[in-house]
Amino acid sequence: MTFVVRDRWGMMRHAPPVETMCQVLATLDIEDQEHADVSLTHESGWCLSAFPSGLLIWENVEADEELRHMTGVPREKVLELWQALAQGDLGRINSEPWAIGYRAGG
Repeated sequence: MTFVVRDRWGMMRHAPPVETMCQVLATLDIEDQEHADVSLTHESGWCLSAFPSGLLIWENVEADEELRHMTGVPREKVLELWQALAQGDLGRINSEPWAIGYRAGG
């Protein structure tokens, strides 16, 4: 399975190890209003975007599907879900308590 991790400044890393995913998530602690999120996108088009506030967005960037979100998501949980998405385990991610739509204020 192929996936890409994007850091806050747009640098893409193809199928990085877990250690790199942790480093990318750690950049959410850096104050930067212009570059607010980091993400992991699977080859299927499904994407998990994480924000400093704990907002997590679940969407398919290649399809016209309603996006979902969760708030207050700890980084450890984001890492767990990123790893599931990297493995293509969409069912695992879909089983989370997602709210419909986008919550502003990431």
